[in-house]
Amino acid sequence: MADTPAVDPAEILVAIPVLNEEAHIAATLAAIMDCPGMEQVRVVVADGGSRDRTPAIVREMALTRPNLRLVDNPGRLQSVAVNLVVETCAEPRHRILVRVDAHAHYPPDYVLRVASSLRARGVAALATVMDSGGTGCFQRGAAWAMETRAGSGGSGHRGGTRSGYVDHGHHAGFDLAAFRAVGGYDTRFVANEDAELDHRIGRAGGRIWLDATIRIGYVMRPTPAALARQYWRYGVGRAQTVKRHRMRPRLRQMLPPLVVLACLAGLLAAPWAPAALLLPGLYAGALAALTLREVLRRRSACALWVGPALAAMHGAWGMGFLTEMARPGGWR
Repeated sequence: MADTPAVDPAEILVAIPVLNEEAHIAATLAAIMDCPGMEQVRVVVADGGSRDRTPAIVREMALTRPNLRLVDNPGRLQSVAVNLVVETCAEPRHRILVRVDAHAHYPPDYVLRVASSLRARGVAALATVMDSGGTGCFQRGAAWAMETRAGSGGSGHRGGTRSGYVDHGHHAGFDLAAFRAVGGYDTRFVANEDAELDHRIGRAGGRIWLDATIRIGYVMRPTPAALARQYWRYGVGRAQTVKRHRMRPRLRQMLPPLVVLACLAGLLAAPWAPAALLLPGLYAGALAALTLREVLRRRSACALWVGPALAAMHGAWGMGFLTEMARPGGWR
């Protein structure tokens, strides 16, 4: 903190989208709010219609934290929540927007460090690194899968160690004026709204800095089905971004759809050309090799989930992408 420009905490607005987060919201709020300097930071939780005790927990915590506020988010989506907080809770004094997601673990000084790093770099947006983890065996295996290049795709914000300018990263902070100038999040996106916003920020001349010294703990989905649903949405969202902006996907983004197509082609052609099974066989063999490597490295049976987790991520992302790209009509 001493090496970065001082930021008046009163300039900071924190937006926290939530939906049924009773298991995490109290710990998240305590982690980011109960540290020196946070008393003047406005923290707004936007609830998308939780059916559990999430709103009640926030109200209880607000009794001893006057800078904490709860608002309703009828649009339910995270993108709607952040935009709503900016539209209804930002005051002229607010210059920096920090986004916090309830389903993660944050260091105590997270908000102030994000704001200071953003100010020091003079960028439009700041990204931080997510270190994946979890308590269940599948979660641990999926987190280890994410640490491999096959899981992260080489994305610096997923377990990376190098700071630098990036085209996209895990959203942590924004210059509020820059966020507003590009229109905030596109609320039509169920997923990939972060990458789509980063694309517009870049087109507008803004820069994004990945600060690898600021790290959060990301909680992986608890089951293969939940992980697959998440990555299906990611694939659909990426395809929507490609269609909206007429982008050319990067090679690493095309690998999951290509793997899906190759495996399907091999399975469909196998009755007439048995050698076609080589295509899905090679993929399965690669996953098995990665799994064995992680089992030996981690010395844990939970590492046996590395292969299934990678298959769920690749397959669901690829199918979501292909399904959306094949859907008639463009994206406006």
